[in-house]
Amino acid sequence: MKSNIAMKYDQESDTLYVDTCSPYAEQESDEIAAGVVARFSPSTGEIENLEVLYFRQRATEGKPFTIPVTADLRLAV
Repeated sequence: MKSNIAMKYDQESDTLYVDTCSPYAEQESDEIAAGVVARFSPSTGEIENLEVLYFRQRATEGKPFTIPVTADLRLAV
């Protein structure tokens, strides 16, 4: 089942959270790029959450930054 994507920015930690579900203890996590943490489903191995550290700093550098994930974005119905 596909989930909507929720994004939240924490100004204090300068972190962008991108979630398809709430994080939970059983998830595996790995830093997939410098300052980008992915949390994976233990049953499917799919990414369920991303944390982008130093988000404001990255966004104000004036150049795009990429993360090593692909997405299949569709309109939620």
